[in-house]
Amino acid sequence: LAETLSMHFSSSVQIAASADVIYGLYAQVSNWPAWDPEVERAHVSGPFVAGATGTLKPKGGPESKIELIEVTPGKSFTVRCKLPFCEMTFGHELEQTAGLTTATHSVSFTGPLAVVFGFLIGRGIERTLPATMNGLKRAAENGQG
Repeated sequence: LAETLSMHFSSSVQIAASADVIYGLYAQVSNWPAWDPEVERAHVSGPFVAGATGTLKPKGGPESKIELIEVTPGKSFTVRCKLPFCEMTFGHELEQTAGLTTATHSVSFTGPLAVVFGFLIGRGIERTLPATMNGLKRAAENGQG
């Protein structure tokens, strides 16, 4: 069997806010554009739980269907978006220590066209992840959650 192709990018930031505050920002999907400069609009139908579906419109890209495939309140969530012959997953993890929370966002591409989409989309995401992380940090530290 052929080995599954994949590409992975990630970025982390330390935030002077609790994991619950940051998670509150995550759970307000329609407000993602307020802190993520790369999101034009986002929506999830129903509660913020695994299995929920919706749409996300990135700046400069087409609107895509998204699905929450993992949700652990106060800790993490993962969003899946299907591309032709490729699956793109966005991971969001929170690790709280004394007074600080480390937030890590990652994007992975898997499937036959993973390398193609990794270069076409992933490299751009890799460049913009720090701005997204800084937006999340500002929003959480300013109590916007």
